[in-house]
Amino acid sequence: MVKRDKEHPLYMISVVARMLGVHPQTLRLYEREGLIRPKRVRRQRLYSDEDIERLHLILELTRDLGVNKAGVDIILRMRSRLVALQKEMEAMLQCLEEERRREFEERIKRIFRD
Repeated sequence: MVKRDKEHPLYMISVVARMLGVHPQTLRLYEREGLIRPKRVRRQRLYSDEDIERLHLILELTRDLGVNKAGVDIILRMRSRLVALQKEMEAMLQCLEEERRREFEERIKRIFRD
């Protein structure tokens, strides 16, 4: 089974609007306000699975939780920073694990030399 790239733009605005139960103008508004950035192919907006996940979150925050658009923007930026920090932390842990592995290998080499 081929794994789909979540960032690959697939869906036209009319399809996404139907999927989410919103008017296409709502999606255009979110784009104008910088909450979403669909890809453009020959002046046509195309949305990826990642875009749709983000739109689900935006709609949940606004519809279900009553968060205004400024609040949504802050939440999305904080969420993005959190993801970036998490990736950085994972990379640091990977380096630490590699360093510990090297130390362990050096200890084993010393044991066999002595």
